[in-house]
Amino acid sequence: MKTLFLPLLQVLLLLSCTNNPKEETATGEQPAAISPPPGENKPVVQPALPSFRMMNSNNQVVDLAQFKGKKVFVNLWATWCPPCRAEIPSIESLGARTDKSKTEFVLLSLDDNFDKAQNYAVSNNMKLPVYYPAGTLPALFNTEGIPFTVIFNEKGEIIYQNMGSDNYDTQRFMDLLKAP
Repeated sequence: MKTLFLPLLQVLLLLSCTNNPKEETATGEQPAAISPPPGENKPVVQPALPSFRMMNSNNQVVDLAQFKGKKVFVNLWATWCPPCRAEIPSIESLGARTDKSKTEFVLLSLDDNFDKAQNYAVSNNMKLPVYYPAGTLPALFNTEGIPFTVIFNEKGEIIYQNMGSDNYDTQRFMDLLKAP
């Protein structure tokens, strides 16, 4: 019985660092509408590529919105999250195969201490840039679980969204990150 339990537990841990099911937004789907404030009739559209200040590994503040005009792959992760660590090699591999002039990767660490994420990145030979929030997370990134990945197109629109671990080193994601 113990032999069957351990593999089942490992599979459950690889899905997500929460008990929430996977959520995915298909390519081209519009951002979710939020209920209008009282007294207003128009729904408020959730902002896509938000203006959000992050710290990079050189201790420089970078705004996520500055990457508009490129495809932007944002992954929220933490060193303490087994599914996050499990999917990073596939993100690294995808990053190595994409055109850096047309695609930006943002691995946004949610660790309590940015040094943990930076040390993890160095010890695991990560090549993609690791960032840390330099302010409050935008509403879009306030998720109930990690890993959480959002891909934006050049206009800043969400073209993919997923809570839970995935294999990003596939032709599907290569095609999604190619120029229109």
